[in-house]
Amino acid sequence: MRWRRKKVLFKAIRARHDLTCVADRTSQIRPHDILVVVTLRNECIRLPYFLQYYRDLGVSHFLIIDNDSDDGSGAYLKSQNDVSLWHTQASYKRADFGVRWMNWLARKYCHGHWTLTVDVDEFFVYPFCDTRPIPALTDWLDNSGLKSFSAMMIDMYPKGSVDAVAYRAGQNPMEIAEWFDSGNYTISTNPDYFNLWIQGGPRARRFFKDDPENAPSMNKIPLVKWDRKFAYIQSTHMLLPRGLNLVYDTDGGEKASGALLHAKFISTLRAKTEEELQRQEHYASGREYVAYHKNLEEDPDLWCNWSEKYINWRQLEILGLMSKGNWA
Repeated sequence: MRWRRKKVLFKAIRARHDLTCVADRTSQIRPHDILVVVTLRNECIRLPYFLQYYRDLGVSHFLIIDNDSDDGSGAYLKSQNDVSLWHTQASYKRADFGVRWMNWLARKYCHGHWTLTVDVDEFFVYPFCDTRPIPALTDWLDNSGLKSFSAMMIDMYPKGSVDAVAYRAGQNPMEIAEWFDSGNYTISTNPDYFNLWIQGGPRARRFFKDDPENAPSMNKIPLVKWDRKFAYIQSTHMLLPRGLNLVYDTDGGEKASGALLHAKFISTLRAKTEEELQRQEHYASGREYVAYHKNLEEDPDLWCNWSEKYINWRQLEILGLMSKGNWA
């Protein structure tokens, strides 16, 4: 595993040549700042709410890679004083779906910082997030000797057609996508990397109902006290060294964990799906987007009798989808 990690880091260092710096504000980063790392393409409509959401949680600086957007995302991000921005026309797929770029930025700028690596349609929730900012969580993690924090991805969706309500810039997407699956999840452990492997939710039951083994994975480890020797190896599903993936209690107890509210299923999905099917830059030849496209033609309603309307993090804990562990 050590040689595998060195290989991954070597690829990240080499991938730095793909990136052109557009706005370098990294000199503003202070020793205890919480950072966010993102790769995106054509997400301008989502950016105002995304940035404000994480600012309100206590994030101080954003390190963002724009993969050749043509919708104004680059110009918008360049105008934000707490964003450092890089641009690339290189292949997202050949960069291990952006992981090499993000590993490089994290290696160079995030060493010693608690860092969130998320997509622009993912919204981090954690125990007491309604009353305590992320620095309160990371202080507790530091005091507990922990370097990584997991968050199960929870697909949010509307009641009715995904296209029924048009999303507008700056809007909280959970005003539209209010519902989620409270159950219907499977869990196993990866014997090689020790990470959990979770599948289920509306994508498994609707988009991959005939092929559940290939349904998207819901397990993520988005929050890490970064070290330049660390590396993601598959999105944020798992890391090296693999001890960082032990975010669960092997003795049958319960470690603290959070959730990522995944707001993909709103009116922007159809255009995104059509774009990604043309680009063919996603995992497994865009298998996930092929499934979306096929089902969107049927105008699907993802809501079912077992759907739950989102209230807050405490609801997710009661349902067993996250935990405050021993953080009081």
